[in-house]
Amino acid sequence: MTAGDVTADGRARVLVDGNEIPLLGFGVWQVRDGRGCEDAVRWALQAGYRHIDTAQAYGNEESVGRALRDSGVRRDDVFITTKFYPRRKDPVAQAQRSLQRLGVDFVDLYIIHWPAGGPTWAWDGMQRAHERGHARSIGVSNYSVAELDELLAVADTPPAVNQVQFSPFEYRRGLLDACEERQVAVEAYSPLGTGRHLGDRAVGEIADRLGRTPAQVLLRWCLQRNLVVLPKSTHQERIEENAQVFDFTLADEDMAALDALDRTAGSDQARERKWW
Repeated sequence: MTAGDVTADGRARVLVDGNEIPLLGFGVWQVRDGRGCEDAVRWALQAGYRHIDTAQAYGNEESVGRALRDSGVRRDDVFITTKFYPRRKDPVAQAQRSLQRLGVDFVDLYIIHWPAGGPTWAWDGMQRAHERGHARSIGVSNYSVAELDELLAVADTPPAVNQVQFSPFEYRRGLLDACEERQVAVEAYSPLGTGRHLGDRAVGEIADRLGRTPAQVLLRWCLQRNLVVLPKSTHQERIEENAQVFDFTLADEDMAALDALDRTAGSDQARERKWW
């Protein structure tokens, strides 16, 4: 299998470095460190998620690690992502601290959280973290096409992923097409718009007709666009529902109706407004 291929079971994608990433991940952004985070991750693992996405900036890596250890699921069966906080200086030192907090020997994916200070300065440290075995794959987040190209021009090890805000409402066609051309997998964060997109009429009509939830429809759209998708919830029922997205398919006309919800004009930007 080559980069961009989906595995035979339809649940993972091959990255440019040959590693496989589960298409459905569980995000823990804005989930406070402690019992609530541990419960959410444990419920996700019980529901079949095998990809957990955290970050140094989230402040909950320790809870993710405790939940993984308490779950009974083998470490080798779970794909763990964390992200370098770019207001720190050394990606290697920060990776080592993340591993200590998570209680693991390596992460499967280590990402620059956003291109603060420019898109290239931290990449040498990311490559060193990769070379030292702290991360099996390395990538970026919130990078535009221009920023991605600037990085690719100097990278010895190219980024395997670009994690960006993505959904039918943020259908960044220019960015997605450019990433695919460069063999960079796109990961969709906030695919439900932190809940904002769930009440949309067009989404609801498709969901009602298919006997699905609006969240399932939005997540399925991402999967059919060959995206890795990262829903987040702290409610066990929602976590379980969001995992049930591999047993149905959206028809072409439903995909087209969802495509039409885009509010970015097919942008090649990762964000309409930067927070850094």
